[in-house]
Parts: sequence; structure tokens; C-alpha cells
Amino acid sequence: MEVGKRIRFIRKQQKRTQEEIAELCGFTKSLLSKIETGATMPPVATLMKIAEALGVRVSDLLEEESESGTVYTTAEQCENNAKWIKTNKGYSFFAFASEKRNKIMQPYLFKAKKNEIRHHVLSHEGEEFVYMLKGTLKYKVGSVEYTLHEGDSIYFNSLEEHMITPVTDVVYLAVIADKRTARGNDQ
Repeated sequence: MEVGKRIRFIRKQQKRTQEEIAELCGFTKSLLSKIETGATMPPVATLMKIAEALGVRVSDLLEEESESGTVYTTAEQCENNAKWIKTNKGYSFFAFASEKRNKIMQPYLFKAKKNEIRHHVLSHEGEEFVYMLKGTLKYKVGSVEYTLHEGDSIYFNSLEEHMITPVTDVVYLAVIADKRTARGNDQ
């Protein structure tokens, strides 16, 4: 099931309106409608807000099936273009272990091309770790801008406003941990 359809399914299952969820997320009903119909694919930070408003995890929005044990992902599975999600902000991501429920962290692989990113400021619950695999990326956290090259990493509180600007085409790993889950407050 597509992400938007999954969001709509979960929302309707909970007997909640688009207005209610959009208000909790801090954006318009129109945007939520576009997401649910598949007209737009939001960035990960927006998916995190929707998941929080619905009382689920981002992985619940990405996968119907649930896995409780170890999740093994082969390079072939990761390279499968059907598993990559292209956002309306100009980057694509692959969510590792999206079928695993109640996890403390969510690892993502991101790909972005120079000049294709629509600049936007991100802020969401949790902490974030970014590791550069390929290319050069400017990563602004708060008022400080860092230039990350292959092998560089950054770790920060993701409530701080942050923004990326690819200097070249980039591939990077980001691991986002939700503090609520890390404290044991499973929903």
C-alpha cells in the first residue's frame, strides 16, 4: 500500500478527520489531502509529525506487515528502486527495517542531487546521526553550518532547526532516534 493510502487508512481506522490530524501536525488540511491522495510525498520530518499525530511510528506508515525479530536487508533490496521514496522536497530515501515495529531508532539512506533540493527547514522530535557516504553536503544545525565530506558525521538534537544543501550529488545515512521511545514510552 502506498504511503498516502496507508496514512488515510490509519486515520479512518481511528475515525479521525483530516482537519484534526493536520491541525496536530501544524499544517493545512489541503497538504494532508495531497499526501493521502499521493499528489505529494512529504519529507521524513513531515511523516514523523503525521505518525506522532496518529499515535503510530513512521514505519507503520511505510509498511503494512510487521516484523518483530531481526530484519536483514541485502544490498539488492536496498538498490531496488521500488523501495525508494521520492519526496516533494527533491530527495529520495530508503527506510531500513521499516517493517520492524516498536524500534527505538529509524535508519534511512538518503540520495540528493545538487540543485534539486527544495530548501526547507526541518525540526522534529528526537536525535539524529548523519554519516556521509558519498559527496559533499552543507548541513546547517541551528545557526552553525557544517560541511560534510565522505566519512564525516554529525550528531544533534533534531528539535534544533536543520537544513541540508548538497554541494555535489550525495548519498548519506541518517539514523533518527525518537526520545519518547528511548525512554520506554511505547505508544
